[in-house]
Amino acid sequence: MTRRPLGARRRRLVLELPVDEPDGFGGRLRRYVAGPVLWGSLEALGAAAPRGGRSDRPGLYRVGLRYRPGITPAMRLADGTRRFAIRAADDPDGRRRDLVCEVEEVIEEAAP
Repeated sequence: MTRRPLGARRRRLVLELPVDEPDGFGGRLRRYVAGPVLWGSLEALGAAAPRGGRSDRPGLYRVGLRYRPGITPAMRLADGTRRFAIRAADDPDGRRRDLVCEVEEVIEEAAP
């Protein structure tokens, strides 16, 4: 990844942390709580929506952040009302300056 200027990270993202709770039947329920605010860039990796409208297929994106240890695929990123599940997080050059996350947009199903 080429070095991007700091001003390219102008999206306000919230790192959402998973919290697992027992559901009373031997399983668990996962919910997410808001964590720290991060500034990053969001770049589409492919066309997720057809011409003229939005698709029901989730989109794949690349998020560029300042390096932060401890980001795992169990976490999510929030951009307003949009949610992105982290699929992978990597330090591209090993210098602990940048963190690149491959994310997939989470499309919430409407309640019946």
